[in-house]
Amino acid sequence: MADRVTVIGWDGSPLAPAATSALAAATLVAGAAHHLALPEVPQDAERIRLGSVDLAARRIAGHRGSAVVLADGDPGFFGVVRTLRAPEHGLEVEVVPAVSAVATAFARAGMPWDDAQVVVAQQRTLRRAVNVCRAHTKVAVLTSPGAGPAELALLLQGVHRTFVICEELGTDREQVTVLTSDKAADHVWRDPNVVIVVGGIGTAPARTGGWIAGHDPEFPPAVRGWALPSEEYGIDLDEGESTWLRAAQLARLGARTGDLVWDIGSGSGALAAEAGRFGAAVIAVDAEPGACASTAAAARRAGVQLEVVEGRAPHVLENLPEPDVVRIGGGGVDVVVACADRRPARIVTHAATRDEAEAVCTALREGGYVVECVLLQSVEMDTGAWSERERSVVFLVSGSRPDRAP
Repeated sequence: MADRVTVIGWDGSPLAPAATSALAAATLVAGAAHHLALPEVPQDAERIRLGSVDLAARRIAGHRGSAVVLADGDPGFFGVVRTLRAPEHGLEVEVVPAVSAVATAFARAGMPWDDAQVVVAQQRTLRRAVNVCRAHTKVAVLTSPGAGPAELALLLQGVHRTFVICEELGTDREQVTVLTSDKAADHVWRDPNVVIVVGGIGTAPARTGGWIAGHDPEFPPAVRGWALPSEEYGIDLDEGESTWLRAAQLARLGARTGDLVWDIGSGSGALAAEAGRFGAAVIAVDAEPGACASTAAAARRAGVQLEVVEGRAPHVLENLPEPDVVRIGGGGVDVVVACADRRPARIVTHAATRDEAEAVCTALREGGYVVECVLLQSVEMDTGAWSERERSVVFLVSGSRPDRAP
């Protein structure tokens, strides 16, 4: 094992004395081509081009001497430190950090970033990164080849955002470009780059400070809890949107940050807005203009961003991006079949009769889903007179795919 392993962050500024000292004593140096070209790298040191960090870690583990790993920005923030410290390598490292690429990008843009979401976009995570951009007003995206500004823009098609694209930060080729997301796909962007994605409905007052990085659960001010009663939405909700049915549907959906939720037959928008409060991106679909307007109002009231699509399912679903979970508020078995064909991890719906519930369960099972059906009965009580106010009986049907992540 190497006698000493030092990880040095580089942001284009002169190296700190601790970094210079570690490099002077290094017998092995790993890094990208521009790192290995730094004048401080000893001429007689073994050099490793850093492609696979795992392979480099194995080489370092077998090296006798002092090893240095050079990385851009802060190597402890979505960087190489996590891999080097993995148990299978057994490496203990000292870290000399630099300013992270995210901090530098926001500095170039002159923006605060304690309220920003930060995501890594790789080819396998690109879709989830885009969903975060759909759901939040300020997101920093650490990109990679094949998952850069152009790919982000293409998957955000129809959702207006502003991109601040910071290329090759810290180098003499550094460039910062500001443009709308619909223009980003028309350019070729240099790696590495960071994209700040900003914009959205802007319904809440500007955040003046906070106590937690990223999304503040207390901002904008919202009623504590979820599956809120109908008075919180200012309209009467029908039986398919009753408080306790909505609570069960949300629990079965399990919407979370990085997910895209389809809410088909969104009605008042209560469930769509509450799914958005969990951090998920939401596309709400309804054939009625009044329901679409109500859904947009519910989103504004909850301080969340969602996309409202007016149209009749299943035909309107053909051009929507792939969902992670789907709630069907109406439309019948044809809509269930169309959703199952898109293979989301979960589909949740309800039925008023046993025959309808059986037909939905059959459609889900034939679509490859493990099916659950529960008869829910809720009785709202007047605790003053201790009398019954409202009774609801409905079948809750949910399906989950065993071949998708839970």
